[in-house]
Amino acid sequence: MKRAAIVVAAVAALVIPSCVLAQSPKVIFIKNATVLTVTHGNIEHGSILIREGKIVDVGANLTAPSDATVIDATGQYVMPGIVDCHSHIAVDGSVNEGGMAVSSIANIKDVLNPEDPDIYRDLAGGVTAANILHGSANPIGGQTVVIKLRWGKPASDLPFEGAVPGIKFALGENPKESSFQPPPGIPQRYPATRLGVEEVIRQAFIEAREYKKSWDVYNTRTAAGEANLIPPRKNDRLEPLVEVMEGKRYVHAHCYRADEILMLIRVANEFGFKVRTFQHVLEGYKIADEIAVSGAGGSTFSDWWAYKVEAYDAIPYNATLMAERGVVVSINSDDAQEARQLNIEAAKAMKYGGMSANDALKLITLNPAIQLGIDSRVGSIDVGKDADLVIYNHDPLSVYAVAQKTLIDGHVYFDRQKDIDGRAALAKEKQDLLDKEKKAAEEKKPDDASGGDAAKKKPDAKKKSAKPTAEGISVGGAL
Repeated sequence: MKRAAIVVAAVAALVIPSCVLAQSPKVIFIKNATVLTVTHGNIEHGSILIREGKIVDVGANLTAPSDATVIDATGQYVMPGIVDCHSHIAVDGSVNEGGMAVSSIANIKDVLNPEDPDIYRDLAGGVTAANILHGSANPIGGQTVVIKLRWGKPASDLPFEGAVPGIKFALGENPKESSFQPPPGIPQRYPATRLGVEEVIRQAFIEAREYKKSWDVYNTRTAAGEANLIPPRKNDRLEPLVEVMEGKRYVHAHCYRADEILMLIRVANEFGFKVRTFQHVLEGYKIADEIAVSGAGGSTFSDWWAYKVEAYDAIPYNATLMAERGVVVSINSDDAQEARQLNIEAAKAMKYGGMSANDALKLITLNPAIQLGIDSRVGSIDVGKDADLVIYNHDPLSVYAVAQKTLIDGHVYFDRQKDIDGRAALAKEKQDLLDKEKKAAEEKKPDDASGGDAAKKKPDAKKKSAKPTAEGISVGGAL
C-alpha cells in the first residue's frame, strides 16, 4: 500500500467508527424517560413508540409491543432532534463560488460529502437535520439544501425529502469583499459598497421578472392553442430567482446591520417575495417589529460578537428581544464545533433573556423547523412525526448534558456507549496502519543508508533521492 493511501486509511479508522452505523429495527420503544415534547409539555416517566421510523404513540402509561427493541431511558431525557438552520458541514470543497456577484447557478446539493466526519460529530451533539448553505461571498449566492445527518449513507440519501429548496443571499462586508484584495492587475469585483450590494440584488430580480414574463406569455399562448411558438431561452442563473418570486424557493440572507436588513425587506416587497430567514441578524433587536411584519424569521447566534466591525452592536439578548416582538427565532451554529453544543447555546437565552426552558428548546427544534418549512415532520415529539430524537443523560439545557443516543427516522445513528466500546479497536487499527506506513517508508530507504554494497556501486544515490522533481516530490520517494 502506498504511503498516501495508508495515511487516508489511518484517518478513516480514527473518525469513521463503523461500529456505530445506523441500526434499523422496525419497532423501537423508549421507556421511563422525561419526554420534552416542546409542543405539549413534558411527560415524566414517559415512553415513545416508534414504528417504521415514525412516532406512533407518546405517553406515560404505554406498554412495549412484543416485537419492539426496547431502549431503557430511566433517569434520562428525550427531546426532538436538533435542527441547525445555518451549517456548512458535509460539503466537498469550498462553500463559496465567489467569482461573480450572482452565483445562483451553483448548487450545494451537487457537492454533498457524506464522508465528512463533522456529520458524525454533530450527531454526537444531538443534531439530526441541518440547512447546508452556500457561503457569503456574493449578494446572491448558490442554492442551499436541507439534509438529515444520515451518517454512513450515500450523498443521495442526505437531502431531507420534500424540504423546500433555498438560496443564500448575503449583505454587508462579505459580499462587498472589503477584506479581499485581488492580485495586481485584476480589478476589484463589483460591488464594493453596501449600496452596490443592494443594486446587484435589485438588477438580478429585474432580469428575473422580465424572464418570468416571457415564459408566462409563452405558456399562455401555448395553452390557447397557438402552434409553432419558439420558447424563451432557458436561463439557469434566473430560474432560481423566478422560483423565489413564485414562493418555491426560500431566501436565507446573511446579514448583520439594521439598515441592510431593512434594505432587503424593501427589495423583497418591490418584487413580491419574502425573505424566509435573516441569518446571524445581529442587529435584529433594533428592528424586530419590522422583521416580524415582513414575515421573516431570525436565525442568530447566542452571544458571538465583535469578531468584526459590523458585529460590534451584537448583544446576547437578541434572540429573546426578537421573539418577544413576534419573530420566529432560532439559534444556529455556522460552525461544525458550535453545532455540537447547540443545546447549551439555546440555554443562554434563559440566562440573558429570561426565556422559559420550553421556549429555549424551541430555538433549536421547532422554530428552525418552521423556518425551513419542515415542521410537519420534525421539531417536536408528536404522533405522526419523524422519529428524529436525542436522548440525554441530564436535562438538555444543563451544562452536564451529554447526548447518549441520536435517532433519525427511528434509526440509531449515534450511540455513545457503542462509540466508547469501539475506541480501543479503532485505536489499534490506526496504530497498525501507522506501523505499516513506517515499515513501507523504511523499505524505501536508499541502500547506502546502511553502507551496503549498493552504496559503493552508486555513491550518488543519496544525493539523487533528495533532488526535488518539478512536482516538488523527491525522486525515489514513497509518495
